[in-house]
Amino acid sequence: MGAGQTYGAGAAPVSPDLPAARLLTRLALEEPEFEARMREALSGAEKWLQATAHEALDPRVAALTGHLADAGGKRLRPLLVLLGAEFGDPWAHGITQAAAIAELVHIASLYHDDVMDGAATRHGVPSVHSRWGERAAVLGGDWLLARAAQLAAGLGSAAVHLNAQAAGRLVAGQLRELTGPGPDEDPVTHYFKVAEGKTAALLSMSLGIGAVQAAASAGDVAALTECGQQLGIAFQIADDLLDLRSPAEVTGKERGKDLLAGVQSLPVLLAREGGDPADAELRGLLAAGPVPAAGVPRALELFERSTALDETEAVMHRRLDRARAALAGLPPLPARRALLALCDYVALRTS
Repeated sequence: MGAGQTYGAGAAPVSPDLPAARLLTRLALEEPEFEARMREALSGAEKWLQATAHEALDPRVAALTGHLADAGGKRLRPLLVLLGAEFGDPWAHGITQAAAIAELVHIASLYHDDVMDGAATRHGVPSVHSRWGERAAVLGGDWLLARAAQLAAGLGSAAVHLNAQAAGRLVAGQLRELTGPGPDEDPVTHYFKVAEGKTAALLSMSLGIGAVQAAASAGDVAALTECGQQLGIAFQIADDLLDLRSPAEVTGKERGKDLLAGVQSLPVLLAREGGDPADAELRGLLAAGPVPAAGVPRALELFERSTALDETEAVMHRRLDRARAALAGLPPLPARRALLALCDYVALRTS
């Protein structure tokens, strides 16, 4: 969106209090100037996102492609792009566009995910496929991916490479999840391969594209992409734990929904592999795949008694330790402190 351009027809107004900005406040950095600059940059990225998502000339298409952009979300990925840019020149050309690219790819993946999962809602609104149908949802996701690629092309070859690599890893993760583990593949190993693609790839790209666009050093770019990789896997594990531990008012979805859908989350896999005789009933409930609705309350009760949740939390903490270790050699900037605080936030939200 260059000078003089306006938002597409139907674009939603940009909120001055984005969830990512509220997250910054929760991190308690006590860096008012830094936080103010991040808020302003997030607002700029949101304008790019809204303008791009709603820019189709046909208002019916614009309504579809802008549906989840309007619905909101954490906007974590744009925030990570902006934090990555802090390790170079945060005023460099294309930083806010890069932040919008990361969110466009994320939203596109949600369009596809919701079709695969049969999800009826997303961010408190009807999912795209439940409102417009599966074919339209898939094409809408493809449209958003294409627009992200076009924006990346305007930023240079490095941005194109990072965007293409992340999109490829996302699709590979989705395909792995769809096909399941191979005949001789360990299910836990398969779980991490899926998480590396579906979740970690985009968080890693977000930190990396911000740093690259800001002309950060090669060493800092490598450290940030590794931090994003480990943080992304930890985020996925945290979501697995939240499904089993947190009530709907915290997560926005019914507790145990993943059990009902037969999701092979890490705690499910660890519970199934465990050999404790006390967990025999839980293993029996999980053996057949999706847990029947009538059996979900009992499964949740049994999970609280098993060691699977503690084992899962320990794995998450090891991933967060790796993310922190990747940041050890970076300059002591407010952005580094924000990323360290984000690791702490992930740990605390599951406790």
